Amino acid sequence: MHPNSGIRFCVSCLALLLIVEFWQPVFAQGSDPIAKMQADAVATRRADWGHWGPNPKTYSSWKTHSNRLIPVYTFGIDLRSVCGQNSLYRDATAIEALYGFLPDETLNPEAEYFDQTDVYRLQKSAIESGKKRVILFVFDGMDWDTTRVAAIAKSGKIYDEGRGEGLHFLDYRGAMTDFGYCVTSPRTEGTRVNVDDQTVVNPEGKVPGGYHAALGGDAPWRPITDAEYPIGKSKQTVHAFAESSATATSMTCGIKTYNDAMNVDFMGREVLPIARTLQNEDFAIGVVTSVPISHATPGCAYANNVHRNDYQDLTRDLIGRPSIFHPGGLPGVDVLIGGGWGIDKDKDAAQGKNYVPGNKYIAADDLAAIDVNNGGEYVVALRTSGVAGPDVLTEAVQKAKQNHKRLFGFFGAQAGHLPFQTADGNYDPVVSYGNQKPVKAEVYSKADLHENVKLKDAALAAIEVLDSRSDRWWLMIESGDVDWANHSNNIDNSIGAVLSGDEAFATIVEWIERNGGWDETALILTADHGHYFTLDRPEAFVPTTTEP
Repeated sequence: MHPNSGIRFCVSCLALLLIVEFWQPVFAQGSDPIAKMQADAVATRRADWGHWGPNPKTYSSWKTHSNRLIPVYTFGIDLRSVCGQNSLYRDATAIEALYGFLPDETLNPEAEYFDQTDVYRLQKSAIESGKKRVILFVFDGMDWDTTRVAAIAKSGKIYDEGRGEGLHFLDYRGAMTDFGYCVTSPRTEGTRVNVDDQTVVNPEGKVPGGYHAALGGDAPWRPITDAEYPIGKSKQTVHAFAESSATATSMTCGIKTYNDAMNVDFMGREVLPIARTLQNEDFAIGVVTSVPISHATPGCAYANNVHRNDYQDLTRDLIGRPSIFHPGGLPGVDVLIGGGWGIDKDKDAAQGKNYVPGNKYIAADDLAAIDVNNGGEYVVALRTSGVAGPDVLTEAVQKAKQNHKRLFGFFGAQAGHLPFQTADGNYDPVVSYGNQKPVKAEVYSKADLHENVKLKDAALAAIEVLDSRSDRWWLMIESGDVDWANHSNNIDNSIGAVLSGDEAFATIVEWIERNGGWDETALILTADHGHYFTLDRPEAFVPTTTEP
């Protein structure tokens, strides 16, 4: 035996052990075809059934957002006032008023699509028409292809255009319903800010927004003629693609603004979100998310800030505590339920000089101040060791209703989000792909699954408390894990996240039908932006059954 052979053997064994540890979740998924498809695609960087990004020859060539048109589904109201002949993209003057300039190649006299800011106007119109309950349901990052692959995986029904079928929100016909698609491009990309001063350094940014339908497609299922256009790299026309805070601001305030803005205009000036307008008219206000409580989308439901990453200050606005933007404090929302539990950091430069070491999303003093046990206004439901999350939340709901108090729910697993559901309905993700390499899958403990809630639990809890506080209320629900899955180029997680949100939709619809129906309710279900997944072979996701 060679004197070094034992060392080589040990090194080889160690390497094998590391490989086994990294891919262990994959080995456990032998009977889960979509998990295997995801794992194989990451291992080979190829998949004949789909790809992420502009390069169809590799499974992943892009891991962030795109400028695609995104779907909008309405229930209890229709889209006639904003689409087709009423699309602002048919009117140069309206486009210029919206962006503050006329973007290149954006005027389209035949546009059927509308703008994301119209989602704000639809909510206003719903209230003006007499609706007493408005729900804005945001599947963060869910574009048309993401929806389609989830629908096919669930139902086995393949479609190639239009609204489609196979999910609760695609199929539901118990109310007036409509389907359309909108432009999500921001006003600008490349704006710099100072979070300590809450000022904008370069108001005009670097890259203008807009939408060129001939390059990106005039409907979500139409061919993209320039693969680089949706990611702002076209050699013909360059338009900024969106991120979640600018798009959420469009839906809550009805304006175009710079990427990373939270309910402020391109100059950094405060814009009033619809929730605060309605609160002034005695509406109860609720915010629910599957990701941290003050991420871009839930934060934009109520707060103001020049940058989306100032998490503790955004939470302060949400819960009515003095913040950097509102030293006197806002009234705060009636219900806030989401993630962020257990995510502690000693430092966070992105949050400025007033960051308080500890939980990244809510300072300990703020949490203590809002608790009814300390004289605050909120019944606080925290992830609790050894106690089922739904039980913790249900008990808090009952206390809030009985004592006419507000509700704050704080849960989460590894990165602060609720555990990721996979396509088979379990919570066992496999390997993702990011930063040009495989990324180890999250693994949840029994405690993670037992002590957390599902999005449907949080949504129903919010509705019950809101309805006990007022017969008029506004609620934002965010299925934020769709975006996280798509950033990770993980089709298994992406499908699971859509199905989890769809389950929450079905739960909400059941409550509405048992509580007065749709005469006084409007629900808008949409995404804040798209990613860049292309489904090349839909039949690969049709469920198969094996005879015993």
